[in-house]
Amino acid sequence: MSSAPLFDDAHSAGEARRAVREALGVALATSAYGISFGALAVASGLDVWQTCVLSLVMFTGGSQFAFAGIIGAGGLAAAGSAIASAALLGVRNVAYGMRMSPVIEPGFWRRAAAAQFTIDESTAVSLAQTTPRARTLGFWVTGIGIYIGWNLSTLAGALLGDVLGDPRAYGLDAAAAAAFLALLWPRLRARQPIVVGIAAAVIATILTPVLMPGMPVIIAAVVAIVVGWTNWLGARDGAQPGGEPDDVAEREGLP
Repeated sequence: MSSAPLFDDAHSAGEARRAVREALGVALATSAYGISFGALAVASGLDVWQTCVLSLVMFTGGSQFAFAGIIGAGGLAAAGSAIASAALLGVRNVAYGMRMSPVIEPGFWRRAAAAQFTIDESTAVSLAQTTPRARTLGFWVTGIGIYIGWNLSTLAGALLGDVLGDPRAYGLDAAAAAAFLALLWPRLRARQPIVVGIAAAVIATILTPVLMPGMPVIIAAVVAIVVGWTNWLGARDGAQPGGEPDDVAEREGLP
């Protein structure tokens, strides 16, 4: 009797445990960043309940920070610009949703719930896994974990904003970025993802001072989509040795 199924089962279980560990680590790091948002939002003129509602309903850090920052700089007169900027930054979640569609099992309520938890971190953790179960676990554990932790830390930051002072002094503004880079780094194993990452970063950096908030992110994402769609600098005849397995979620849906 072949031992392959037992090996496959053990391998799948190990991948699932690794996905949960990664998800919990990212959730913890990202949730700490919510303290920074809570303090910043209150300092920008929002009430504690308004700050908490933003995290409960909007639940996308980039959009929330853009909204609070613009309101803080321009007051209620800048509400239109704040909403537009937050919406532009939130557009990326639509692309994430299309990418994650093969990972989320069918069912209206399951997909409706998944829409709330489809963010940068849950997508990154899921797509970093190599088995279907691990990808599913990575998505749900990361999304739900961050949602709970982010809202609790937002409330804490809003209540303690005056006591904390400048949240950046504690380095909380770097926590989420560090966690995301830790997930991204192992995936930079081929020429195409390296070039895409560098090009997107350079474009976003150049355009940030001259465009309204949100636009540099969208334009950088378009560059990544175009390069992936046309497979520039990528393998033409199947996966290269040592590349990702054929069932990785990126190979389903959008490239």
